[in-house]
Amino acid sequence: MKLGELAEKLGGVCDGDANLEITTLGTLEDAGAGDVTFLAASTSSEQLAGCAASAVILREEDRDAWQGAAVVCENPHLGYARAARLLDNTPVPETGIHPSAVVADSATVSPTASIGANCVIEDDAVIGDSVIIGPGSVISERSELGAQTRLFANVTVMRGVIIGERCFIKSGAVLGSDGFGNTQEEGHWVRIPQHGGLRIGNNVQIGAVTTIDRGAIGDTVIADGVVIDNLVQIGHNCQIGEDTAIVSCVGIAGSVVVGKRCILAGAVGVADHVNICDDVHLTGMAMVTGSINEPGMYSSGTGLLPATEWRKAAVRFRQLDDLAKRVKALERAQVDNSSHQSEDL
Repeated sequence: MKLGELAEKLGGVCDGDANLEITTLGTLEDAGAGDVTFLAASTSSEQLAGCAASAVILREEDRDAWQGAAVVCENPHLGYARAARLLDNTPVPETGIHPSAVVADSATVSPTASIGANCVIEDDAVIGDSVIIGPGSVISERSELGAQTRLFANVTVMRGVIIGERCFIKSGAVLGSDGFGNTQEEGHWVRIPQHGGLRIGNNVQIGAVTTIDRGAIGDTVIADGVVIDNLVQIGHNCQIGEDTAIVSCVGIAGSVVVGKRCILAGAVGVADHVNICDDVHLTGMAMVTGSINEPGMYSSGTGLLPATEWRKAAVRFRQLDDLAKRVKALERAQVDNSSHQSEDL
């Protein structure tokens, strides 16, 4: 791709040889001929000194620090993201059904779809236009995959799951399996079959080995534009709002409602039946045990300390209840003393 064409598609301005051929992306340190890199707003422009890239995506205020060709734009990181999509070299398989795939007679498969080796497409499944299903994946009965959705190898889509258009689902994801429904009878666990479904909107990303459970009664719902990292667990009947981001190792218990544009950072835990409003940012390893009704950033737990200091702090934490009682007693005694002094006067 020519640099001038790239700049136009990024919504930036080409400053330099518009006919430079750009083939791939590189880092500031490793980029060479044919590569484009970017200077983030938070990065020191001094790092450009040894850069050998053919072009750099940068802001106008950093232009003087780079003597080579550039794409000048307001947000270089966004420019980089768009360039990464334009220069994406992920292999795209040919359309058609691999000879080893098993496709039910009642399934509907678009002629523009690609069904990989050893896939299983069950009864009444619907595979939309330009869908790509990687090797070893299973699309269970009555499930639907919208146009241009891509599943990588060994994705399992359980019965009746609805997936929208342009979704991107990585290997090992399991979508629509039974939720963790159990009750007790005389000290023994009794499994509760899950009768609900799973509905996933458009432009959703789901990471590797992530699991999203179907509803117990009613559906689990993942709204448009949600991005979910690897190794995430989302329980039955959850509702995840538009453009929310869920980072690796998050665990969300059943019947949780998460609003729009939220961020759940790594290893966040959310207890069941919690409601989280729009525009909430939960920092890493936060434990949410109650509903959040006000937008903002929330944290829990303790930050990293040297082990010896952390052990001392842990001991003091266990002493907090006793300390609070002692403080309350002292305050009460002070009030009593003040009352007696007033009476004496």
